[in-house]
Amino acid sequence: MASSLSKVYLHIVFSTKRRARVLEKAVRPALFACMAGVIRQQGAYAVIINGVEDHVHLLVSFPRTITIADLVKEIKRKSSKWIKTRGPQFHHFSWQTGYGVFSVGYKGYENVARYIERQEEHHRSRSFKEELLDHLEKYEVEYDERYLWD
Repeated sequence: MASSLSKVYLHIVFSTKRRARVLEKAVRPALFACMAGVIRQQGAYAVIINGVEDHVHLLVSFPRTITIADLVKEIKRKSSKWIKTRGPQFHHFSWQTGYGVFSVGYKGYENVARYIERQEEHHRSRSFKEELLDHLEKYEVEYDERYLWD
């Protein structure tokens, strides 16, 4: 095969620093649009981005030309810089240091997209911590809880 081809979907999750509930509903659509632009600049495609006051979920069609770490770093760096210009309540905004990323099969990405779309409904009864721990267990990710939260 002369060319390199891929179709990889990633479910990326990260929270605000110390899970501060600062992502106001009014700012989220523009924040998600900013993130989608950053993703596009990196050669990837945002299928859906959504979240609540303290964290975001992204479903991304991931390119073969960059690393996951570089993509997430750019999303967090540029969106953090952007949100700090949206008002004094965001001047000290920052994302948590880490992130979760989970592979999504081509036939399963629509289920993940629906899950991300329903974040507000989902979080009426579950916290971000509960949700992340469930994801880690579902994907059989080994972790030490002492280092999960910052």
